[in-house]
Amino acid sequence: MVVRTIVRLTLATLFGSRRGLLLYVLPGVFVALCVLLALTVDDKSGLQTALLQQFGLAVILPLVALVAGTGAIASEIDDGSIVYLLSKPIKRSTIILTKAAVAVGVVLVLGALPILLAGIVLDPGDITTAVAFGTGSLVAGIAYVAIFIALSVISGNAVTIGLIYSLLWESVMGQYVDGAKMLSVQQWSLALISNLTDAPRVESAVKLPIASLLLVAVTIAALTLAITRLRSLILSTAE
Repeated sequence: MVVRTIVRLTLATLFGSRRGLLLYVLPGVFVALCVLLALTVDDKSGLQTALLQQFGLAVILPLVALVAGTGAIASEIDDGSIVYLLSKPIKRSTIILTKAAVAVGVVLVLGALPILLAGIVLDPGDITTAVAFGTGSLVAGIAYVAIFIALSVISGNAVTIGLIYSLLWESVMGQYVDGAKMLSVQQWSLALISNLTDAPRVESAVKLPIASLLLVAVTIAALTLAITRLRSLILSTAE
């Protein structure tokens, strides 16, 4: 019953605001663009991997995860409604993990699945690559959600900081700056994707074992930090 209540409140927060419209607009624009290019471009060699990697994985996915991750809890902290949950005998870990699960579900439906669909639209003959990017997107989305939820509990400027991180670090630095690639969630997920498909130009600067370790470590660390910070938030709220 407690988990169900948290899920209901989180979904209402996510889709009950104007910011929630981005959850539909971003993947919708991406899929529409892929359909348009699939119908109008004659030479489609390399088009699938280029769009899925440079636009889908590097731009659309982080932004969808940003809206889902910060929207899951940041709004409640900002308007003070989080007090409703904090005043109940609910474990802080239950609050954070439930909200994270809801956000991951949103990323799956409105992030990973649209990328999978876009891959199929761009090259119906290469379903394997589409599935690989869809799988890698979900894995990356889990890490992004953990990072953005932790950021939401730590800072009142989570959306701004997350936007800078998504567009500057993941979309630019994570693609083109060698040193930054080692610390990019995008590159970690590409390590998995490159092992699931033989498509050309799908490469990662990080080996799969290290990438897997980093993805798990960052996800656990971010969620642990969010839980710890939420516990101390009770004191400031009470004051």
